[in-house]
Amino acid sequence: MSRSLRIDPADPRPIWRQIEEGVRHLVAAGALPAGTAVPSVRDLARELQVNPATVSKAYQRLTDAGVLAVRRGEGTYVSAAPPELTAGERSLRLQQGALRYASLAVTLGASQAETAAGLEEAWRTLAGGGAPPETAETGEEEEEWTSSPSKS
Repeated sequence: MSRSLRIDPADPRPIWRQIEEGVRHLVAAGALPAGTAVPSVRDLARELQVNPATVSKAYQRLTDAGVLAVRRGEGTYVSAAPPELTAGERSLRLQQGALRYASLAVTLGASQAETAAGLEEAWRTLAGGGAPPETAETGEEEEEWTSSPSKS
């Protein structure tokens, strides 16, 4: 798991955000199918060598967003279906994500065409169940989530 979910201390994003986005990517890419148990907060914190409160915050945000579901006494699992959003909510979230991506592209000096090509490549990668570029470049195999499910 620690190889498929990476934490970069040099990344300016908070660690909980890196965990949240990493889990979202694994779900979107099909690496964590619906119904799959996720590691307990303690197990994942140990694997990633971070504070359990950091993992707990990421899991809570993912649960609130409908990506994860808690089954009392059993653990935490990938939700059976994507979160239900109104068209307006989905549009707003997509716009916010697009603005973050466009801001990154502008600060890196990328052209609009290069930015659009990057988005299309990311879509193809997710649709094909592929690894994110940083994992693909290292040549490392993605490790399965072998930790026991979290207990609530």
